[in-house]
Amino acid sequence: MDGAALLKAEKKLPPHLAKVLVYDLLFGKGLKCGGRWKVLVLKHRARLQAELARLKVRRKVSCNEDLLVPTEGVIQAPQVPRYVRVNTLKTCKDDVVDYFKRQGYSYLGRAARMEELSSLSGKQFLLDPHLPELLVFPPQTDFHEDRLYVAGHIILQDKASCLPAFLLSPPSGSHVIDACAAPGNKTSHVAAILKNKGQIFAFDLDPNRLATMSTMLVRAGASCCELANQDFLTVDPSDPKYSHVTYILLDPSCSGSGMVNRLPAEEGAPSSERLRALARFQRKALTHALRFPALQRLAYSTCSVQQEENEDVVWDVLQEHGTAFRLVNLLPSWPQRGLGMFPGAECCLRACPAATLTNGFFVAVLERQQECNNQDSSSSLPAEAEVDSGAERSQDGEGRGPCAARKKRRKKSQCVK
Repeated sequence: MDGAALLKAEKKLPPHLAKVLVYDLLFGKGLKCGGRWKVLVLKHRARLQAELARLKVRRKVSCNEDLLVPTEGVIQAPQVPRYVRVNTLKTCKDDVVDYFKRQGYSYLGRAARMEELSSLSGKQFLLDPHLPELLVFPPQTDFHEDRLYVAGHIILQDKASCLPAFLLSPPSGSHVIDACAAPGNKTSHVAAILKNKGQIFAFDLDPNRLATMSTMLVRAGASCCELANQDFLTVDPSDPKYSHVTYILLDPSCSGSGMVNRLPAEEGAPSSERLRALARFQRKALTHALRFPALQRLAYSTCSVQQEENEDVVWDVLQEHGTAFRLVNLLPSWPQRGLGMFPGAECCLRACPAATLTNGFFVAVLERQQECNNQDSSSSLPAEAEVDSGAERSQDGEGRGPCAARKKRRKKSQCVK
């Protein structure tokens, strides 16, 4: 405002009102007001925009957010890349890559190492080393106005949030439950993996979130979803409607302590009382999910970094259901594993900004033990059913079944300390 001499030129404009109007003009959603103040500020729009551009050049930054001065007492959110999931219900990875090339972006191919993701700058982008439909751009790259996003061809979704559906990997035609579904990014990801063939039963207790989710799924072209405004804990596993449900994605309410945009120091860690309450609900939800009679595979995930919501919940439930279910060894090349609180906990995945360049996250996959494994069915230790970065689950279903790794029985103890 000083550089544009706004208040000198418009002496009747109150300074505090000027700040609000200029903020909306340059950083908000535009001037929504009417009357003489809007007309007055719009007269100076070109000069204000030019001053903002000069300020960014002087500070040597490219994003408006980088102009913010660090505030004492606030933990600065780590810089994680912008992840863009290609929505294969509407397009394909190659077409999206070609589109961004035409927009002036430079495609660097598939990343060989996660370290490459942290060195992106400007208009560079990569293909993620683990997820085959995930593109990676520099932090704070904004695509909310891009026509591919508006049309639902791309989904702006953190990499860690893509892991549950990717690791669940239900084959086309499966019946799947998304137990706590809103806002729906994971649901649309499952629909894309199913190729819209099969059925997704999506539950959420919040009608407003469910309405938003419905709009998002329509935009994403996910047509195999049946939404229900219902508490998952009240769903009857013996209902014939769910007799063919073989896959469940369970991402229950959690503390959200892993979200990098929720790190103000004054909030601190969640209280022990809140963690206990959340963990009780999470154990109930996981135990309830394992009661569905046809269930073969379940992905349990949270956007929490708290042991009480992650390893402790999984271990408690495994001790109750260990004769029927066991952990699956996930992505052995993933750098951050579950905390070693029980034998096989390292088969779970953890994520955090420093180690994986994502939000904080936890994923565990449980798989039903089949008769072919009856000789050791009393164990709750991990199954050797790996999904690695170099060999994603193939389209013909190889590696999906709980007995898929029988040839590797001798290596079964790899995951157990």
